[in-house]
Amino acid sequence: MKRVFFLLLAAMSLLSMTACGGQEPPPPDAGPAKETVELTVWGAEEDTALMEEILASFQSRYAGEADLRMTYEPQSESNCKDRLLGDLEGGADVFAFADDQVAALAAAGGLDPIENAGEIRGANLTAAVEAASVGDNLYAYPLTADNGYFLYYHKAYFSEEDIRSLNRMVEIAAQAGRQVSMDWSSAWYVYAFFGNTGLEVGLNPDGITNYCTWNSTEGPIRGVDVAQAMLDIAASPGFSSRTDEEFMAGVRDGSVIAGVSGVWNGVAIQEAWGENAGAARLPAFTCAGQEIQMASFSGCKLIGVNAYSEHPDWAARLAEWIISEENQALRFQMRGQGPSNISAANSPEVQASPPIAALLAQSEFSQLQRVGGKFWDPVSVFAGSMAQGNPSGASLQSQLDRMTEGVTAR
Repeated sequence: MKRVFFLLLAAMSLLSMTACGGQEPPPPDAGPAKETVELTVWGAEEDTALMEEILASFQSRYAGEADLRMTYEPQSESNCKDRLLGDLEGGADVFAFADDQVAALAAAGGLDPIENAGEIRGANLTAAVEAASVGDNLYAYPLTADNGYFLYYHKAYFSEEDIRSLNRMVEIAAQAGRQVSMDWSSAWYVYAFFGNTGLEVGLNPDGITNYCTWNSTEGPIRGVDVAQAMLDIAASPGFSSRTDEEFMAGVRDGSVIAGVSGVWNGVAIQEAWGENAGAARLPAFTCAGQEIQMASFSGCKLIGVNAYSEHPDWAARLAEWIISEENQALRFQMRGQGPSNISAANSPEVQASPPIAALLAQSEFSQLQRVGGKFWDPVSVFAGSMAQGNPSGASLQSQLDRMTEGVTAR
């Protein structure tokens, strides 16, 4: 009887607690709690304001489906691969990177093939899709199609005829007490002198080492011919090898009236030169008595989804949101970057942009940047010697041989 009494007493106590406002059970039709999704995004520091706006719109769009908590961390696109592969599990869920890193990221397991590849391919420029692919598989989402370089020039100093020849431009700059600038400390730009000569550089089938014939002693254009052409340009007071930052400093103080750069400086150059700001494909340069059209490396910025993300579906959804037509158009408006999305790229606003038009004109003479890591330093050392007028006095052939040996090292 005592046991029955205590059971009845306990039941009455529970009823009393409910009546007095105790915690009620959830109504039978209440749905499950929303999933909490935390995503970390890496991208260029200069893109911070743009990306914060894009992330906010994504969060607003999907607020009813999940509790989205997103963090944007500035991270250089040029060395994203190195940081990510240092700790894949601790890396960003979504990240922006330069297309020359896609093969290494895929090989290391940092990227998985994209599931809806057909849809992404159909919406983006062919060159951008190729840049985001390894073999027949699409591993990343195309973001821009503008990672190349071309010529900026001040229209008050140069005519349309003048800008066809780098040697002529350097001569005009010297006469005006000004300079034409190009960064010879960067092998990325130095490719411009070798790319259309028949001399070759590229990635071997192993995806790591390079082949290079820039020291060739045969053919209509030899390696020493290119080296001498660079020395002839550097000897003029109308030329200076400057980094990107130094180039822009010269643009602003008036000492530089033309230079080789990319779309990322378009807004600043327009502000500095106003209606005199011009953009065109790269000029030709004089080499072995011929006029050789300068070449360029081209490339794209891509968005990757970390294969180790804890929320791969949401990360993929965010990546597609970042590269959507609307957000690529917003990127062009805020950052002046050329869209990879076909519809955005064909918009009147993009087509009317002088830097984008110049990049498209140069695209005929460009190739995707596909070189291994051993390419950069030897070329920079060689070009630095040319920029300084060959201060060591070493033969050009010996310097080309040393450069090529370094580029092709295993």
